[in-house]
Amino acid sequence: MKFVYFIEGGNFSKAGTASSEVKKILKQLNVDPKIIKRTVVSLYEAEVNVVAHAFEGNMNVEISTDKIVVQIVDKGPGIPDIDQAMQKGFSTATPKVREMGFGAGMGLPNIKKNSDHLKIESTINVGTELEIVNYLK
Repeated sequence: MKFVYFIEGGNFSKAGTASSEVKKILKQLNVDPKIIKRTVVSLYEAEVNVVAHAFEGNMNVEISTDKIVVQIVDKGPGIPDIDQAMQKGFSTATPKVREMGFGAGMGLPNIKKNSDHLKIESTINVGTELEIVNYLK
């Protein structure tokens, strides 16, 4: 099964829509609730990162019998230092984003914590691509 969701940069009123849709699908497929929770936490954090930092992005979800593979590809400023961005509490969020309750610097660490596999590639002034994998067994 494959699904694609568009994520609009800057639109916080829709942040979480894609991850909520994936949650519904995983529930319908009777996936273990613990795996659903881990997956949805990862996807929500990634989705909010696109909304907070990029112009736009896509969440590509592929669900097979043994795993969930999600690619989030955005068009945005990119991440200058991925190692630094992976540090708990590090954030480049604007004051406006922080006022809305986002940008605490926990997004990437939470994605890593709740994923069986995480791959990040980023190009300055082009965008960022995440691949998140969670195994169903």
